[in-house]
Amino acid sequence: MDIASLYRNMGIRGEVLEFCLGIEAELRERFAEIDRTAEFNQLKVIGAMQENRVNADCFHFASGYGYDDVGRDTLEDVYASVFHTQSALVRPQVTCGTHALALALGANLRPGDELLSAGGKPYDTLEEVIGIRPSNGSLAEYGVSYRQADLLPDGNFDFDGIRAAINERTKMVTVQRSKGYQTRPSFSVAQIGEVIRFVKDIKPDVICMVDNCYGEFVEETEPSDEGADLTVGSLIKNPGGGLAPIGGYIAGRKDLIESCGYRLTSPGLGREVGASLGVMQSFYQGLFLAPTVTASALKGAVLAANIYERLGFSVVPDGRESRHDIIQAVELGTPEGVIAFCRGIQAAAPVDSYVTPEPWAMPGYDSQVIMAAGAFVQGSSIELSADGPIKPPYAVYFQGGLTWPHAKLGILMSLEYLLREGLVRLP
Repeated sequence: MDIASLYRNMGIRGEVLEFCLGIEAELRERFAEIDRTAEFNQLKVIGAMQENRVNADCFHFASGYGYDDVGRDTLEDVYASVFHTQSALVRPQVTCGTHALALALGANLRPGDELLSAGGKPYDTLEEVIGIRPSNGSLAEYGVSYRQADLLPDGNFDFDGIRAAINERTKMVTVQRSKGYQTRPSFSVAQIGEVIRFVKDIKPDVICMVDNCYGEFVEETEPSDEGADLTVGSLIKNPGGGLAPIGGYIAGRKDLIESCGYRLTSPGLGREVGASLGVMQSFYQGLFLAPTVTASALKGAVLAANIYERLGFSVVPDGRESRHDIIQAVELGTPEGVIAFCRGIQAAAPVDSYVTPEPWAMPGYDSQVIMAAGAFVQGSSIELSADGPIKPPYAVYFQGGLTWPHAKLGILMSLEYLLREGLVRLP
């Protein structure tokens, strides 16, 4: 049996396969560039592991208080080496990216301080953390104020607006690398570096924090290489490589990381406690695989952009733009389009492929959200997934794929489902 027959057996009609294979063939050089970046980052990760003398003892189970957990402490040294920072906090006790960001914010802001978002509205789940939407325990309840400098109409930073927003109370400036549920372009590491230098020229002592979720290993450098004091992300996204079952990381300046440790555990205890509970092998191995896994996801995003752009849909980034995260937004224009796309992604999954995703009132969001994720790790968005809010412009956000063939299958299946519903026509 040949590959075409296997695709047909999985429900992909011949016209869809032919259309997509033609576009794939046009992307060979683009994919080669992605592979070169993966090779660079793979060597960087291996070098960090060798430099910090990772050994089999690092994988041992630790419980209780976790004093002298060599696997945990060594992994944090590895992350600091990978991100070229003074220190890092990498823990299974950090439940997700939002938790890691809330931890970094709460650890380093005090009553009377002000947080400035330099890139407009932050990701939906941070609105309640900050207090933009009232929530129990928000920063606003603790006397931390907030303001934002909206982006320019072209999606670039408004430097005049940032300058005007900085004042004597501004303690931290945050930048969100990825677009979130917006249709703006994601920011490159170079762009983030530019805004960090701009802010530091105005107020040198301000803390610059970057939400790095979805961006790790997409480029050869990270925001920490461009002056970010704190770089924050989730282990069930890129750096976990699809193997980490939970966790988040914060890499950055030593004193700020120490504050994060005290916030995570308790004043007086800090980073000394917090046992690794047997997850260290998956954390190390996931990080080892992360550059290659990220490359697979990135190829999927590029293919999706080119396919749906060819079909007349607005896509962000477009099919030719450089990539700064793994997320691909496709504006489908209708709730039915978003739902059909997500159902196609679900149908391509190795886990729960028989499940039919439905929009629901998901905690932390201001509208119904549909999510497709047949993942080995629940909610892992480095695994093939798609989601989006059921509100205009009815955009779906596609990301992930532990392997390139799976990412490709998901894209084909999304198109197949749109065709079945009569929502698209092939040229």
